[in-house]
Order: sequence, then structure tokens, then C-alpha cells
Amino acid sequence: MKTSRLLRLRLGLFAAVFAWIATPLAALRAAQTTVEQWGVFEVALKGPSEGNPFTDVRLTANFTDGVRMIEATGFYDGNGVYRVRFMPDKPGAWSYETKSNRWPLADKSGIFTVTPATGKNHGPVRVRNTYHFAYADGTPFKPLGTTMYSWTHRPKEMEELTLKTLASAPFNKVRMAVFPQAHGVKFMPVERFPFQGKAPRDWDFTRFNPEFFQHLEKRVADLAALGIECDLILFHPYDDDEEWGFETMDAKTDDFYLRYVVARLAAYRNIWWSVGNEYDFLRTKTESDWDRYFQVIQKADPHNHLRSIHNGKLIYNHNQPWVTHVSMQNGMATEEAGRAELYRDVYRKPIVYDELKYEGTHGLRWAQLSGQEMVHRFWNCTVAGTYGGHSEFFEDERQVVWLAQGGELKGNSAPGLAFLKKILDEAPAEGLEPHDQWQDPRIAGKSGHYYLMYFGVEKPTSWAIELYRNGLQDGMQFKIEVIDTAEHTITPVEGVFTLKKKDRYSFTDRDGREVKLPGKPYMALRITYAGGTPPLSTAKPPMEP
Repeated sequence: MKTSRLLRLRLGLFAAVFAWIATPLAALRAAQTTVEQWGVFEVALKGPSEGNPFTDVRLTANFTDGVRMIEATGFYDGNGVYRVRFMPDKPGAWSYETKSNRWPLADKSGIFTVTPATGKNHGPVRVRNTYHFAYADGTPFKPLGTTMYSWTHRPKEMEELTLKTLASAPFNKVRMAVFPQAHGVKFMPVERFPFQGKAPRDWDFTRFNPEFFQHLEKRVADLAALGIECDLILFHPYDDDEEWGFETMDAKTDDFYLRYVVARLAAYRNIWWSVGNEYDFLRTKTESDWDRYFQVIQKADPHNHLRSIHNGKLIYNHNQPWVTHVSMQNGMATEEAGRAELYRDVYRKPIVYDELKYEGTHGLRWAQLSGQEMVHRFWNCTVAGTYGGHSEFFEDERQVVWLAQGGELKGNSAPGLAFLKKILDEAPAEGLEPHDQWQDPRIAGKSGHYYLMYFGVEKPTSWAIELYRNGLQDGMQFKIEVIDTAEHTITPVEGVFTLKKKDRYSFTDRDGREVKLPGKPYMALRITYAGGTPPLSTAKPPMEP
């Protein structure tokens, strides 16, 4: 009997030791998976659920391709599940190892293979050529965005309608908020909130609501599948009468919230961080708070996504090194191309007029543009070497507006913006630069190769060819097309135009010909190099008075 018991104990010990050895091997085999370059690789682990896992447990993972080591922070996703997400930027073999202050989460390791990107996956967007953008693989990205603050806080059928609308719309960037917005909640109450607790103000700011963030990241992924960038607004002043209290969280809670959002979403390649919308209307925050938010995000994000902040009346200091590009609200600046260009000289960063006023019939002046006026402002942005942002405010009996809820577009600017997008897609990859900004702000392009000229509200009947000298020399030939931005037509002008030097500053047509125009507003010209003498390879500085 004693021998039998001893044998059973030995066999049990052997089985336990074998299981102890086999478990990490099984886990390692399970972790040997494949993910696409710039896709989301995720490590999911079971861990402690007692106490407050959001504050008590620390989890990170080091990822390496054998050359670099990149640390990503994990997060608690409820029900005893912890996750670490990573966006690998290079094909090949990668490995990871976790670190934690709780042993069930510590020292977990694995390997995975990263395959080359396919389809619409071009990687995250970066700043390129000082004033422009490109995806990580070098593909140009020319923003043509729209704003729908609270579309992810609406019923499922409304969200699905929004995605259906976006699938056939020209927009490649969406501005949207993490926190809900009060507009429209009378008819469509908010279904989920970012913190655990009870609306309107009974929140436990030390515990997040995983269901809320699971839903948010699903919608971020839905946008990525459509090839749309998600410009995620982290703070806004739109609680209004609901008084949810998200505007007045203390500094510790603000930073806690930012780190959690970044940990969850930084691995999504289409994320941009918009730190605040009309940030200066949040009276409980100081300028130093906003500086700190930028730095918290920058430190927490291992993938270094784009970062901006959107103004109300007070313009933030976009010269700060943590600001990657300028998100500007200024309708007046986009009324003329020369005004729109000025912020480039100030900040020397990409300028995106995310709010240049909106199309709509609102009682307030910031949403009273006609569709054609909206398109006109986008064209002014374009020839200024900057970018525009759309939204609309046509309210129905249920308070549904695109600006807040998404849904369906009711304005008529989208076709004109789609027409502009096609022209931008065909323009030089480097981005359009003002051609003669001290004299004629109507022209942008790539000197010696390509020009886009927009006449705006002028009604010319002809244009005497005159181009600033940069990149030009005698004998260069160009073809010209007349663009009607209102009718969405492109009409080639017969023949080619050969240039000759006119004076110190400009070149004109050798035969003195002019381009005939219809004497109506919103006309443009596309002028492209067609042969003859080649463009000058070393252009002279373009800014000479």
C-alpha cells in the first residue's frame, strides 16, 4: 500500500513537472503566428482580476526583429484578460517577451512572422516634404477629411449607415471623438461610456469600461478597412447640459485616460491623435496641461503617430516639437488662396484646415456655407499648398446632423470634393507648392513640371500665359486643360504652348496666344510639361519679390 501510494505521488509529480515544461512550449507554439506588416499583432494573457487591475497591474512587452527593440504597454480588457498590441513595421521574423509586476503575466515569450503589406495597407501616415504627408511605404497621402464627432456613440444601424456613406464618399480622413457629444442624445441616448459607473456623473475614474473601448476600436478598424484615417479627438468641450464630467477630470485622471487610450489604439495604423477640439474652450485646462498631454501621448506611443490640436479662438503654439502638423480652424483664411498659405510660413509644417466653416443651414455662421462655397474653399487650400476639412449641418426632426451623428450626407459638396480628389490623385506625388506666392497666390504645383491655377470668384474670359521663372527656360512646351470646378469638367486646350522669357520674373507663350475662358467663376487650369527644352534641374529660390 505504501509503495503504491509513493508510486502514485511520483507519477503525479512527474505529470506536474511535464505539464509545467509543456505549458510554455504550447504557449510558444500558439504564439507562432503571422501578421501583415503594419497590422495589429496582439498578445493576450490571462491574469489577476481581483483588486483594481487597471491601476494595480503593470504590463509591457519588448518586441524585436533582431536589430531593434520596441516596448509596448499592455492594458486590462476585463474578465481577467490582458492584452499588448504592436504594429510591426518590417516584414520578417519577430519575437516578444513580456514584463509585469504580476507573475502570471511576466516572462511570456513568443515568435511571429510578419508578411509584406497588401491591398489598402500602406502603413501609418507620416509628414513628408515639410508641408505634406505620405504613408510609411511612400505612397502619397493628400488629406480630404470630414468631421463626425459622435458617430461611434449612436445605435448600430446609424453607425452602419455612416460606414456605408463613407464607402462611396471622397473622404480619406475622419475626425471623431472618444468622449460622447451631447448633441442629439434626446433621440439617440449614449449607449456606453468610457468609465465604469452610471450616467450622468457617477463614474469610477479608476476603472475603464472595456466594452466601450472594444466598440471604439472596432470602428477604428472599420475605417481602416475603407482606407480612411481616424483623427481621434481625445478631449472636447461638448458635454453641454449633460454634464458627464469628462471635461473636468483632474490631471492624474487625464493622464491615466490618455495612457490607456494609447495602449489600446496605437497599434492601429490609421490612428492620428487630435489632443483637443476647440481646446481653448475647455476652461478647466491650462496651456501647460495641453503641453503635458502631448508629451504623455508622445512617450506612450511606440509607433509615433501624427499629433495635432484644434483651436477655437486661441491658436496653440504649433511650433512646439511634439506637434507634427497644424489642425486649424479659420474660415476667413480659406476665403482666398493667399490667406490660406500664410500659416505655412509661420509653422513650416503641414497645414490642415480641419474646420474652414461647414456646409449647412445652421442659425450660427460657422455652418452656413453652400456646397459650392465649401468646394471653393477646398480649392483655395489646394493652391495654397494646404489641405481642407469638410462637415455639414442639416438638422432633421431627430436632431441628426452629419457633424455630430454621421448617417447620410444631405449637402451637395461631396461630388465637387470627389472631383477635386481625382485631380489631386493625378497631381505630383510630392505635393503642390505655391509657385509665386509673393505675386500670384492662385498657382501651385511643381515648378517646371506641373501647375494648377484657380481663379476662384473671378470671371475671366481669357488668360495671357505667364508663369514665374522658377524651373523654366526658353523652348519648354506645355499642354493646358480648362477645369470647371462647378460642372466637374476638364477640357483640353488645342495644341501645345511653347515658352519664352518675358522679363526678369516670368515666361510667356512664344506666339502670344491666350487661353480662352468662359467668363464664369470657379474656373481652374491644369498646365503640364509636354516636351521641348527640359525643365531646369536646379530651380532658383521661388520667393523673390
